[in-house]
Amino acid sequence: MSDDRAIGVFDSGVGGLTVARAIMDLLPNEPIRYVGDTARFPYGPRPLGEIRGFAMEIAEHLLSTDVKMLVVACNSIEVAAIRDVSDAAGVPVRGVIEPGARAAVRATRNGNVGLIGTQATVESGAYERAVAAERAGVRMRSVACPIFVEAVERGDTSSPELRGAAERYLRPLRDAGIDTLILGCTHYPLLSGLISYVVGPEVVLVSSAEETAKEVYAALVGGELERADGAPPRHEFGCTGPPAAFQAVAERFLGPEIAEVRASMVELVGG
Repeated sequence: MSDDRAIGVFDSGVGGLTVARAIMDLLPNEPIRYVGDTARFPYGPRPLGEIRGFAMEIAEHLLSTDVKMLVVACNSIEVAAIRDVSDAAGVPVRGVIEPGARAAVRATRNGNVGLIGTQATVESGAYERAVAAERAGVRMRSVACPIFVEAVERGDTSSPELRGAAERYLRPLRDAGIDTLILGCTHYPLLSGLISYVVGPEVVLVSSAEETAKEVYAALVGGELERADGAPPRHEFGCTGPPAAFQAVAERFLGPEIAEVRASMVELVGG
């Protein structure tokens, strides 16, 4: 049996491409169908009800294309809507918060873990609950970093303004003696060089992208949903805003392999 359907991945913008990349690395035979809601990002400052509405709209769009799994590659969407998405989907749904929390618990040496994320993610307490569920006695301190997402979306990873903001955001975590930092937004791994520079090389940065990809792998294998066809998969990357802007940032961060499939990009109608 071969299930040739694509894996649907969605995010508020380009950040979820870090998750898509990790899935492609672990499952190179599987097609990805990605939607970034670039017309309405950032999601972090928006009310949870509004984020939930956007998430359901995009999930329904992907489901209408007959994907075999949905990956919610956005912490803010997961906080607001993953339960609703899961209830409506009829296919396996995976998020990023629980995999990231488990990885942080495994990584910490002194039990002092930091979290950076959008306002919606930090205020939700979702990571604190996920870490507490591991019953490891880990202490957490969380900080919202509102300009990080917008910086990534415009391709900025090193400007003086961004470095100054990173110093302000991250100094309290560094001073609190964290030894592990959860990058609680899928955009943030694209700033890992800057973040590591500010908090110091001794702090382990935890990105949920790789951990989420492992869960996607397990779900496909365990559910016998793998694609057996040996021909190269056809990936599709779409957005609700101007495709050229999305493509420019995506190619910058994901390299020539992604550029080769960029011709299949389609804009989500109605964005």
